[in-house]
Amino acid sequence: MSKRRTLVAGNWKMNGSRAESAALVGAVKRGVGAGVKAEVAICPPFILIPFAAETLAGSPVAWGGQNLSIHKSGAYTGEISGPMLRDFGCSYAIVGHSERRAYYGEDDQVVAQKFGAAQAAGLIPILCVGETLAEREAGTTEAVVARSLDAVLAAHGIAAFKHAVIAYEPVWAIGTGKTATPQQAQAVHAFIRGRLAALDQAVAGGVRILYGGSVKGANAKELFGQADIDGGLIGGASLNAEEFLSICRAAD
Repeated sequence: MSKRRTLVAGNWKMNGSRAESAALVGAVKRGVGAGVKAEVAICPPFILIPFAAETLAGSPVAWGGQNLSIHKSGAYTGEISGPMLRDFGCSYAIVGHSERRAYYGEDDQVVAQKFGAAQAAGLIPILCVGETLAEREAGTTEAVVARSLDAVLAAHGIAAFKHAVIAYEPVWAIGTGKTATPQQAQAVHAFIRGRLAALDQAVAGGVRILYGGSVKGANAKELFGQADIDGGLIGGASLNAEEFLSICRAAD
């Protein structure tokens, strides 16, 4: 692919003290500054975003939120809005992560609303799509992924993907140590790009499609060598600076 590869440390989840995060963010900042060519971003828990923004200001590393509200403001206690994230310099917001779908009941329509809320705030949404093990074994992977894409397309149109990132995360490979083979991952990435290309080939060619599912330094190079895999939404490996940086270097 001619476009720049993208690596997002998106799986801090609800992890990290201030001291732990200082060591991690500092190491990533130094490692990326030492010559990593890929675009790198981190998405820490909300409470750590101001710290990340202060630490990373002026560096090549971007930052973003793990989630956001569909609302700009109002009486929504405990929620964080897109404008709030943007106010702290965020570039990205993850929407539709499998845990949000599974634990908080966020369906494709809610995810599509969050996608729009992110873009309305000037953020780049990272749209997560992917199937469970049961869905893969039932042969419905493409149907599940298509349904998630189609909800966003119906709400916002193909042009919205000019300013978005897609992350294919097979749920059965998240935090399990299992990884889709490069061929399995490529097949779904190609399906995603093809579905968008049926509407606009230029948009489909330009959109970054990341793989998320137990990416490690040991398997990153082969995964990123596939034609339609443009980088990674990195899971548990993002909690180890050297492992994450080894993945970043593999993307080069």
